[in-house]
Amino acid sequence: MHDQKEAAVHGHTVDDETRCVHYRSQKDIIAIKFYCCQTYFPCYECHDEFENHPRQVWPKTLFHQKAILCGVCKHELTINEYLNCRSTCPNCNSQFNPGCQLHYHLYFEK
Repeated sequence: MHDQKEAAVHGHTVDDETRCVHYRSQKDIIAIKFYCCQTYFPCYECHDEFENHPRQVWPKTLFHQKAILCGVCKHELTINEYLNCRSTCPNCNSQFNPGCQLHYHLYFEK
């Protein structure tokens, strides 16, 4: 049974599937929990606009932590699951934006 409260997403969201004013295509449906503040944001730009501290990337040793939220089904993925999901939610099969890979260095240690 799933009795965990749904994760809150902060930032300039424009809908209930975690799209924001910066990234709002059909496939922009994930939010990322930032390592530095343990808060979900749709993107790094939202984080930088709402927080007064520098971003910190997730260390590889913590890639087993849940830090990605599917905006469609609200399933939380571990970083490893996300990095290996081929831009598809393993829970609901919604398609994530494959272009997000270009920003991995902003969120995850190489």
